[in-house]
Amino acid sequence: MNAVTLTLGSARASRANASPARTARALAIASLSQESSRRRRRKWHAGARALPGIFFVALLCARSTSCLGQSDPAAEPAVLAVARVLPAVVNINTERVVRRTVRDPIEDFYAQFFGYYRGRPHEIRQTLQSLGSGFIVDPAGYIVTNQHVVERAADLKIQVTTNDGKTYSAHYITGDEKKDLAFIKIDSKDTFPFISLENISPNLLGETVIVVGNAVGYGSSISRGVLSATKRDIAIENVEYKDLVQTDAAINPGNSGGPVIDISGRLVGISSAKMAFTPQGVPTQGMGFAIPADVVRDSVAKFKEFAEKHPGQKVQPTPEEESASSSAERLFGMQLQDLTDDLTQALGYQPGRGVLISSVESDSPADDAGIERGLVIYKIGKHDVNSAKDVEALLSRASSGTNVDFAVGVVRANGTQRVEKVTLAAR
Repeated sequence: MNAVTLTLGSARASRANASPARTARALAIASLSQESSRRRRRKWHAGARALPGIFFVALLCARSTSCLGQSDPAAEPAVLAVARVLPAVVNINTERVVRRTVRDPIEDFYAQFFGYYRGRPHEIRQTLQSLGSGFIVDPAGYIVTNQHVVERAADLKIQVTTNDGKTYSAHYITGDEKKDLAFIKIDSKDTFPFISLENISPNLLGETVIVVGNAVGYGSSISRGVLSATKRDIAIENVEYKDLVQTDAAINPGNSGGPVIDISGRLVGISSAKMAFTPQGVPTQGMGFAIPADVVRDSVAKFKEFAEKHPGQKVQPTPEEESASSSAERLFGMQLQDLTDDLTQALGYQPGRGVLISSVESDSPADDAGIERGLVIYKIGKHDVNSAKDVEALLSRASSGTNVDFAVGVVRANGTQRVEKVTLAAR
């Protein structure tokens, strides 16, 4: 068969037995094929020359945080807010000596059931320590914290550790037990960073909040959440708190007294309490509470006025102030304890009634009347009492020389009881 054969990669064509017309047509087709191949090569080379620019753009994207405009973590508002307030946050370590009059529980047991001779009680000294947080509100070193972190005592020792690791002694100035706020001062003439109370957070529901403090003894610890609610009234372990703000940010032991801030570094409040269980005993999650910033601001203004009237003084509480929360001990020599379910069951007492007498001071009105440790107060006057708080409320107006009627004894779970009326004269 007469044909023209083209071989790829060869410029030769077999023209055997081919006519002139067919030869011309074959040469034209070959020329077009070669031109098309040259055009494809030129386009590839042009594209290859453009590739370095594409690679450069890709390299820039790889080296940046993101091609979508994400910011540097160091510039995040929360990071900047923490960096702003952290130098003013302090860890507070308190120590106080408590003297208690106690009896040997073994002697009590044998005396109750076998009539053995009971020895006189003896006094013991206990050193109580607590950890908490606070923050500086004035460059002179004034600190605001929770009252329960630095409870008043004549021999109270306070040590404050700042964020840079320096430790200072501090002293108690004044406080407000109802608001659970206290004012202390660092014993130093240095100038300290502080958190301003002039511009506080608006406390809007849903805003981001950050808890800063000494969580479980770890300094410079933070947790983050939102502002969940305002104007909360709660009761935890028979202590009532009013008008608190609520957050789901973690508040742990040691955070008490530390600041809660927003992402602008403004004060939201002071960490005060965490509700682990509802009053019905149901476990909870994400329910922490703080004293709102406006209450803190107004209280600090009053505390500063007090400090100005007592410049340079380490103001100690009066005996009445020191024992305001334990009138039963101050007036009658009885230390009281709430009867929890476990304690009631262990003692075999009737549940839901009375307040346990945990200790009796020697030569006190209670001791002179024969009241002993382990007995229960069921009534004061005509009023039933079921917690130490109930007793304190009824004794709040009692003073030296006041006669008070107590119904004291034991009502057991099986129904047997021995309760007597005892009249004590306050000392």
